[in-house]
Amino acid sequence: MSASGGTKAIVAALAANLAIAVAKFVAFLFSGSSSMLAESVHSLADSGNQGLLLLGGRRARRAATPQHPFGYGRERYIYAFLVSIVLFSVGGMFAIYEGYEKIKHPHPIDHWYWPVGVLIFAIIVETLSFRTAIKESNQVRGSLSWKEFIRRSKAPELPVVLLEDLGALVGLFLALIGVSLALATGDGLWDGIGTLCIGVLLILIALVLAAETKSLLLGEAAGTDDLRRIEEALVDGDRVTRIIHMRTLHLGPEELLVAAKIAVPNDDTATEVAASINAAERRVRAACPIARVIYLEPDVYRDAEATAGPDPAATPGGSPPHP
Repeated sequence: MSASGGTKAIVAALAANLAIAVAKFVAFLFSGSSSMLAESVHSLADSGNQGLLLLGGRRARRAATPQHPFGYGRERYIYAFLVSIVLFSVGGMFAIYEGYEKIKHPHPIDHWYWPVGVLIFAIIVETLSFRTAIKESNQVRGSLSWKEFIRRSKAPELPVVLLEDLGALVGLFLALIGVSLALATGDGLWDGIGTLCIGVLLILIALVLAAETKSLLLGEAAGTDDLRRIEEALVDGDRVTRIIHMRTLHLGPEELLVAAKIAVPNDDTATEVAASINAAERRVRAACPIARVIYLEPDVYRDAEATAGPDPAATPGGSPPHP
């Protein structure tokens, strides 16, 4: 699965959220709807989140330095994690606070046509943004389900935009329901309940994003397909007879570290072993282009020691573990 950053989807979401944020805030000023205020802050927070994703992608492209020899690819994970924090605090907690205040001190909605009109406009614009995110994601998710794509994607941008857009659409419908009930009953309590539901929704989405980006920050292994290609490329059956054990780690969405202990014939000379390692590295890079950093350690495979299992400390160990 490609680790595309989904820049087109991010820009589309940014433009949509800025336009919607302005429209919602104008509707709040004319109507006094707390749902509109919560939704305007939500859209403004989403706009900042897209800015964070673009900034993270830009900073991740910096060249490696002596202090950071593996580069800055993980900056994309850091900024995606910041998005979850902003969504939780600025979006979710603010909406819950506004909903609580409106439930505690309800008042009717003035100039109903402002919030209703803006919500309909926002639903149309947000749907277009969501469609762009879906289209961009379909180019890289392959046969994965949407749940698997969000959980397995090594590039955080598209899952973040997808969940944000989905949350925004659901939140808009919740706001529309709350405003409609408040107008139908003349009781502003429903507007507060709608706002409260929006806050709970945003917090749930923020928690999902935080969990997924935390996993990426801790360091995830190569995906199943990449791992299979690397294993097949390493062993040629002649100079490299098997993998004793192997570990992989994403240094960023598009950069993979591969460290493996490989079995070579016990009568090879040092020159032959070096040639075997160089050839194996070329095969791996051809089979899996994102395998940028490769460390191979040659060893002689022994059946007696292999019974110790795949633990690298029990060298040489057995077959490589799978994620």
